[in-house]
Amino acid sequence: MTTGTEQTLLVTKLRDRFGDRILDTRVFKDEVTHLVDSNALVTVCQFVKTEPGLQMDYLVDVIGVDHFTAAPRFEVVYHLYSIPNRHRLRLKVKLTGEEPIPTVTGIWPAADWPEREAYDMYGIRFEGHPNLQRIYMAPDWEGFPLRKDYPLKGYRDEYNPFGQEREEDF
Repeated sequence: MTTGTEQTLLVTKLRDRFGDRILDTRVFKDEVTHLVDSNALVTVCQFVKTEPGLQMDYLVDVIGVDHFTAAPRFEVVYHLYSIPNRHRLRLKVKLTGEEPIPTVTGIWPAADWPEREAYDMYGIRFEGHPNLQRIYMAPDWEGFPLRKDYPLKGYRDEYNPFGQEREEDF
């Protein structure tokens, strides 16, 4: 649990340093979340990892979120933890779905597989990723199964006779 002093540190250090590149800040149930401009993501991540007092040295997870019908449609959420300071931070970036987001594998090598998962399941592209390829679905798989517009039974093909017809098949 983050104390009030740590919350203030997690909010003020980033707001003071990055100003309008931090688009929004929320504190809910003692957890701090910053909405970050995608162009500033790598700089912000490098700062929170190396800044004394923050030291977010552990990337817990990178996840994709689909807000189907909303604009922008996608979010990428980074869950960070500081082992020496024992506090958490969440960074979010919103995307239309067509634009790539920079990879953070150069800061936290552990981002490799979670970024690949977000690509495989949602189609979110991570620019500069060293090995951006599918990890769950076959390399020739069409579509991204966790997108909310993906059919529940999948698409009909030779292996799935019960799937939905593709729009281009009509």
